[in-house]
Amino acid sequence: MTHRLVVPFELPDPQPVSSVLVEALASLDIVVVGHYGLPEQTPPAVAREQFEAEAKEQLAAVAAPFEAAGASVTTRLVFGRDRGKAIDQIAIEENCDGELDPAPTDRVDRILVPIPDTGNIDRLTSFVTVFAEGHEPSVTLLHVVEGEETDADGEAVVADGRERMVDHGIDPGTVDTRVVTDTDHDAVILDAAADYDAVVMGEATPTVVDRIFGTLADKIVNQAGKPVVVVRRNHAEDDDGSA
Repeated sequence: MTHRLVVPFELPDPQPVSSVLVEALASLDIVVVGHYGLPEQTPPAVAREQFEAEAKEQLAAVAAPFEAAGASVTTRLVFGRDRGKAIDQIAIEENCDGELDPAPTDRVDRILVPIPDTGNIDRLTSFVTVFAEGHEPSVTLLHVVEGEETDADGEAVVADGRERMVDHGIDPGTVDTRVVTDTDHDAVILDAAADYDAVVMGEATPTVVDRIFGTLADKIVNQAGKPVVVVRRNHAEDDDGSA
């Protein structure tokens, strides 16, 4: 199965993705997005006319390492003020099922996968399996038991996730599981992320708190300093009410 990953860069001074992360992502189809942020008073059409040629050169430069690593690469350039909305729209248009939130790293040998109890599990485990192709990292499936859920419920969640990954073709010897009972789901994952090289996690429905203080993925990047791949929900199912 082919998976497509959107990799956003902020222009005009894009920060490159580390070479080891580029190599690790080469099994995925990559959509490199250059977002050129604009002041409130600048119309996108005016900025495009003035800066498009330079922006395209910069976009080609950050896309080149992915192409050299053997990935299939598509580039998109957008001028605007709302970065998140623009990237989300491109991800939908390009049928991307993941988004990279990068951070510096010198290895991708150990991957943490927080796994939910409902929804998105097959999409998440399939994505991780393809991501692991070629470099065979060790993968830990982590589930945080909360509320009325029992430890046995948590063990069933990670066992199901592991079974799905094996069915998708991952080496079962590279996947272990962990269940933690705690009242602070995000704190457990943020603390655990410090011991891994990267995190692959499912997209959560954003809350008001997320919009003010940042999402869990943002916190992992900014506080733990680890790159995060967020596997998007199936927005088509969300739209028709079946998710």
